[in-house]
Amino acid sequence: MTEFSFDFERTVARLANPLEWDTYGQVTEVIGLTVEAAGCRASIGELCQIGNGGDAVLAEVVGFSRDKLHLFPFHPLHGVSPGCEVRPLRRRLTVRTGEFLLGSVLDGLGRPLDGELQPGVWREYPLDQSPPNPLSRQRIDTVLETGIRALDIFMTVGGGQRLGIFAGSGVGKSTLLGMMARGSTADCNVIALVGERGREVRDFLESNLGPQGLARSVVVVATSDQPALLRIKAALTATAIAESFRDQGLQVMLVMDSVTRFAMAQRELGLAIGEPPTTRGYPPSVFAMLPKLLERAGTSTRGSITGLYTVLVEGDDLNEPIADAVRGILDGHIVLTRQLAERNHYPSIDVLQSVSRLAVDLCQPRHLSLAAKARNLLAVYRHNEDLINIGAYVKGTNPSIDEAIDTVPLIMRLLSQEIDERTSLYDALRALELVVKE
Repeated sequence: MTEFSFDFERTVARLANPLEWDTYGQVTEVIGLTVEAAGCRASIGELCQIGNGGDAVLAEVVGFSRDKLHLFPFHPLHGVSPGCEVRPLRRRLTVRTGEFLLGSVLDGLGRPLDGELQPGVWREYPLDQSPPNPLSRQRIDTVLETGIRALDIFMTVGGGQRLGIFAGSGVGKSTLLGMMARGSTADCNVIALVGERGREVRDFLESNLGPQGLARSVVVVATSDQPALLRIKAALTATAIAESFRDQGLQVMLVMDSVTRFAMAQRELGLAIGEPPTTRGYPPSVFAMLPKLLERAGTSTRGSITGLYTVLVEGDDLNEPIADAVRGILDGHIVLTRQLAERNHYPSIDVLQSVSRLAVDLCQPRHLSLAAKARNLLAVYRHNEDLINIGAYVKGTNPSIDEAIDTVPLIMRLLSQEIDERTSLYDALRALELVVKE
């Protein structure tokens, strides 16, 4: 006779909580990318499985209306039909993290794209976490060298600082990110490629990052052809991995390219579930999500996350909604201009438009003095550039303009840098001292 056991207390507890019932719903409607399901209960952010077998699709609950759930899929909805079974999985997304991830390329859910992961000790981290308590954040007082002269001299970066890289298309954002990932003094890098072209992923890994940079990096990829929810989760997955390294006491560099495509993915999701468009078609949830994502970087009681977020400005307009919102959240901004790129000046960083809000706290007085003098000369030259170029300015008329004419070409030559070239902050300042005479 078969022995049968019955856990009465557990059964009563499950009956008392409807969310614990093993109920199955069904698909009632699919509009665009949104799936409506009825007959089951699940909370916001919970995972559900649509269908069975090889055609099963993973989705997340993003909203509800009365007794119907709104689901957003992680994969195309091929094979989904009216009445398909919807099964709540009673869990939220997490990612396995650990040092074994270094050198790996992952998809938006943290699964390897380049083969099996190396074995190692791992921890589960939830994708959605709150930023550190403001009073637990340590003050930023340590310089994080990037190896790029223009940044280290004029926009000195601190460990735990968050910077935006603002640029139009095709002016060298990816190349700059690769240079920073290879040349920085951070312990490791976490790189999120959100909404990138599929062709550019391998180019970035092999040309911009290189084997040396990849060995100390974790790369999370969600290409532009993948569903909006997967692109959103790629940004959250990369941030969660960076947080796990920070909790080990490491200095982490988190690079996200780009936060604009993250915002576009959230706009796609918000409009699909019925949010009203407000600013240039962006719903309110976009501007609520941005600070939640960006504030997760920074210092904590153990380590730090230095965040670098690229912003793709439409038509080189630095005041478009996403650029304006991001600039107000971050601790500084780096502007890349098409005018410098057209002159073959790389990295095409416009020193006069770029600023680090922490440079005054991080730099020595001599450093600040040299940088201020060089910035002043660049400003004088730009203000009078048209007169100089057409020959309307007569040398000897103004001593400041005369000095700018003699010095600015040398400064611009110093700020131009080869892709594989790395300069320490000490050497960069020594070179600037030889150019700028105080």
